[in-house]
Amino acid sequence: MEDGVLKEGFLVKRGHIVHNWKARWFILRQNTLLYYKLEGGRRVTPPKGRILLDGCTITCPCLEYENRPLLIKLKTRTSTEYFLEACSREERDSWAFEITGAIHAGQPGKVQQLHTQKNSFKLPPHISLHRIVDKMHDSSSGIRPCPNMEQGSTYKKTFLGSSLVDWLISSSFAASRLEGVTLASMLMEENFLRPVGVRSMGAIRSGDLAEQFLDDSTALYTFAESYKRKVSSKEEVSLSTMELSGTVIKQGYLSKQGHKRKNWKVRRFVLRKDPAFLHYYDPSKEENRPVGGFSLRGSLVSALEDNGVPTGVKGNVQGNLFKVITKDDTHYYIQASSKAERAEWIEAIKKLT
Repeated sequence: MEDGVLKEGFLVKRGHIVHNWKARWFILRQNTLLYYKLEGGRRVTPPKGRILLDGCTITCPCLEYENRPLLIKLKTRTSTEYFLEACSREERDSWAFEITGAIHAGQPGKVQQLHTQKNSFKLPPHISLHRIVDKMHDSSSGIRPCPNMEQGSTYKKTFLGSSLVDWLISSSFAASRLEGVTLASMLMEENFLRPVGVRSMGAIRSGDLAEQFLDDSTALYTFAESYKRKVSSKEEVSLSTMELSGTVIKQGYLSKQGHKRKNWKVRRFVLRKDPAFLHYYDPSKEENRPVGGFSLRGSLVSALEDNGVPTGVKGNVQGNLFKVITKDDTHYYIQASSKAERAEWIEAIKKLT
């Protein structure tokens, strides 16, 4: 990584004038967050814009967009607001941590505080679990249950474990993810919440309060009084439903060459197993539905040489390319942001082919 670069990678940014969403390459330095356009798989210089971090405030999790749960909001000293979306909860929190550190770089005590995670949590005496549940039910600021799917079964009126922890933090009931998980476990222990599905039910059997509630996007929960389950019959399960029922094992932003126009666009890739599929999503769109995908059974994956432009690749593309050839001989050309990231994706895909 270049000197002075604290973190870099893709984030999806909301436009200032027209509120559309576009993938940009971000570089975090000690006092500035730079962002770049990409054309033909290459970063365009000079930067498209820069965010001065001195005097910034950061909000994470930011729940202002219901369909975009992985947002960070930055508000500058001049009250300009930037909304940035990451590809996963882990990546969002990593960006938020590094940006917060850069904002407070001149305050060693504050930076040290960021590195110290509380090991115990007790509910403040002025807050009752009943009050938290009442707030969760609030029609405007509460958490909204909706249908979610796990392993081919659809569960009504449920919410994700990571979404509930986000909500507890954003509503100031918890100050960290550890506190949020512990508080959610208390809500389950007092029978305000119930786990739904194989993963969440399995966690309950561990018996450890700190590990009963799963802070991830594959664990499902519901209000105890609205516990309902609808299992899709085999006849009702469409091919796409089955494709998307597998366990997510890796996700991230990658550039992909189009099949027809051969142009390069940033997509959010999600790798699943059981069944093994690689899907990709358009991060500029609100709906969380894949725009493409393919089965990995019988596929071949390999790195492409960084010297020159490989056969089948169009444009003045930087390195870190790899290719997936599906069982029906469709070729996908994909670009990672680094050699290490390319190696990680190739290794993960190979295990499922």
